[in-house]
Amino acid sequence: MNPKDTKVAFFDAKEYDVRSFEETNKNYGFDITFIADKLNEKTAWYAEGFPVICPFVSDDLSGPVIKKLVDMGVKLIALRCAGYNNVDLREACGKITVVRVPAYSPYAVAEHAVAMLLTLNRKTHRAYLRVRDNNFLLNGLLGFDMRGKTVGVIGTGRIGKVFMTIMKGFGTEILAYDMYPDYNFATQNGITYVGLDELYARSDIISLHCPLTEETTRLINRNSLAKMKKGVFLVNTSRGKLVETSALIDALKSGKVAAAALDVYEEENAYFFEDHSNVVVQDDELARLISFNNVLVTSHQAFFTREALANIARTTLDNIMEFATGKPYTNNICADCVGGGTCASNPKG
Repeated sequence: MNPKDTKVAFFDAKEYDVRSFEETNKNYGFDITFIADKLNEKTAWYAEGFPVICPFVSDDLSGPVIKKLVDMGVKLIALRCAGYNNVDLREACGKITVVRVPAYSPYAVAEHAVAMLLTLNRKTHRAYLRVRDNNFLLNGLLGFDMRGKTVGVIGTGRIGKVFMTIMKGFGTEILAYDMYPDYNFATQNGITYVGLDELYARSDIISLHCPLTEETTRLINRNSLAKMKKGVFLVNTSRGKLVETSALIDALKSGKVAAAALDVYEEENAYFFEDHSNVVVQDDELARLISFNNVLVTSHQAFFTREALANIARTTLDNIMEFATGKPYTNNICADCVGGGTCASNPKG
């Protein structure tokens, strides 16, 4: 298939997406139609006549949507993100191929996590607002030295490794947990793998860098929070559903959690990536989190750097090129692949 004959329906297209993909597509020549609407059951009809769709992490790829896409002849779902918890992989497997961008810039996400942590600790967000109002008091802005603190990192993939390397530069002790530990990296960088309970008990700061799976869903809950130090700082730049929001709110109110940096949120799809400044937020838990002066919420922007957007566009279009040229997929995922078997739609999987 000639790349110019490959039609791609690009859902949830923002201005920065269009700019990045149009620039990168000059080297590929795909026929991309940018659609502002998110993908869901009501908008799936846009995909009629397109063999390839390109959705984002906030799009709906549940079973009913997958069925509609299959019925319309869609052959490839080219996710422009790393996460795929919004995809019904079992419904897709063997019927429609799903590919993703497994890594775009671990530095972008790790650096944002550090930025949020430093902001909360030294309260620069509050100081900025005070000074703009000619208030130069220091009361309420007390922070602590990072040096000598213990940082617990849950998930030691690419992003977790970059985060740990940065935090080592502050002179912190790093405790790590991962279902698949990288002991060579740990030995080379002075990092100690421990069990979750020990990590909870010893860490002054806990940062989440793991994918959303059955095992990690609401990993941070009332039981795990109870095992943590009083006054712990919590950072989550991974997936919102790693944290049980109601439990976190109670922990913030009691002082168990001294501060929380959240780039993601359990029910973020209803609000994130859109402007809701002229409406009242109906999500009581999100509104409560935003009201805390010791909580910093950003709208899933950790990935949002020039370098990351360029890498996302390039990898996504490489994935589509493999479809157009009939080559084996490099970044294929499906239920069998995730389960450790062979992908029905891509034996290389």
